[in-house]
Amino acid sequence: MSTPAQVRVRFSPSPTGTPHVGLIRTALFNWAHARHHGGALVFRIEDTDASRDSDESYRALLDALGWLGLDWDEGVEKGGPHGPYRQSERGEVYADALRRLIDAGEVYESFSSAEEIEARHRAAGRDPKLGYDNADRDLTEDQRAAFRAEGRAPVYRLRMPDHDITFTDLVRGEITFRAGQVPDFVLARGDGTPLYPLTNPVDDALMEITHVLRGEDLLASTPRQIALLEALARVGIGHGPFTYAHLPLVTGEGNRKLSKRDPQSNLFHYRDRGFVPEGLLNYLALLGWSIAEDRDVFSLDEMVAAFDVSRVSSNAARFDLKKAEAINAAHLRLLAPDDFAERVVPYLAAEGITDPNRSVLAAAAPLVQERSQVLSDAARMLAFLFRDEDTFTPDDDAAAKNLGADATPVLEAAVAGLTDLPEWSAAAIEESLKTSLVDGLELKPRKAFAPVRVAISGRTVSPPLYESMELLGRERSLARLGAGVRRSQGMG
Repeated sequence: MSTPAQVRVRFSPSPTGTPHVGLIRTALFNWAHARHHGGALVFRIEDTDASRDSDESYRALLDALGWLGLDWDEGVEKGGPHGPYRQSERGEVYADALRRLIDAGEVYESFSSAEEIEARHRAAGRDPKLGYDNADRDLTEDQRAAFRAEGRAPVYRLRMPDHDITFTDLVRGEITFRAGQVPDFVLARGDGTPLYPLTNPVDDALMEITHVLRGEDLLASTPRQIALLEALARVGIGHGPFTYAHLPLVTGEGNRKLSKRDPQSNLFHYRDRGFVPEGLLNYLALLGWSIAEDRDVFSLDEMVAAFDVSRVSSNAARFDLKKAEAINAAHLRLLAPDDFAERVVPYLAAEGITDPNRSVLAAAAPLVQERSQVLSDAARMLAFLFRDEDTFTPDDDAAAKNLGADATPVLEAAVAGLTDLPEWSAAAIEESLKTSLVDGLELKPRKAFAPVRVAISGRTVSPPLYESMELLGRERSLARLGAGVRRSQGMG
């Protein structure tokens, strides 16, 4: 059998919980590696653990990849020549592989219990927790029959080679596991039920995977996979070991591995806050890789063109939320204004604005595009433009600090200066307010305009004040300033 000429990688998650940013980083690197080499990405599901796997989690994976735009060439929901692509539907495939391995003597029945293994280690003066000691390798058929007669259930173990296992990792260089360092390991239960150490390499072999990019936490299992892939090739399944690249762990606070229980790990948390796919993927790419030493912001197309897995760092990659937000903000600024406005719409809905005036939104969105880190920032800053006067109220904290009794003369002067303004434009509003408040009341700009901003927008952070008032209109602006006067008088 010849080795596949095309680069083929796989993304093979278990459908448990919500998608983790570390998992999606792995998907992104596999996707970029395949696209860079004109290869194929296979998306399969490892769902043999019925107690943990769920259809809800499977749908969440599809939702995540769809939102991010990470497409695949073969696999679930798409099909291909190596299906089915869910392990729960591949029982006959694993049974056939196990039979071949047993018939060839690559796999044997093991009857030792954990207690017996520990007892043998103690008797030999070894650490009792060393694990399986390969004691059942050479049982005779009579010994096996005797164990069965006792009612013992065996497991099936792969016979590990008696030589060192050396491979070149694309990230970490040459790695050697010494002979005897890895004991014979379990592939299947006595009833033939396959376990993950069997199913994963069998799928890789039959799906003609050429490169496996996965987390460094799986590095310890690599010699077992290599030994099994060699054994599978000897019985006519696959082409033997392929090329590995073990990606650095994604860590959180204290440089601990970012666990699924950490809220920061939930991919959808970032979508809910208003990260855009371009920004989040750009940041995830930086967790172990860079396009250039002096450049952090780039497109997916640029990543594909430049991606080289051998340039991935072997050092742990810490998830830095502030940097992620800064990268996302850069991508928001790169959007065309109409695209940015359209992407804000779902986040306005979260603010209770389900049908914003599109012409107002188109005019207002560019005012906050430079000020937003995430789309929810923009929605919060713009929501005041679309609220009815009977439902508009300033934020409590902003009002408490800026609409007290000392705000009354400021707001009254603003109303007096604006009421008969001939032209309702940002420039005219600016001139009137500066004349009334800075010149007339001799206030510093910050003292002058803070109460006006909070009365108009309800927030201390808003789009530019004069442009906001122009978009809001004369009637609504004066109504909000009047409400601010009454509120400040009530707090006097």
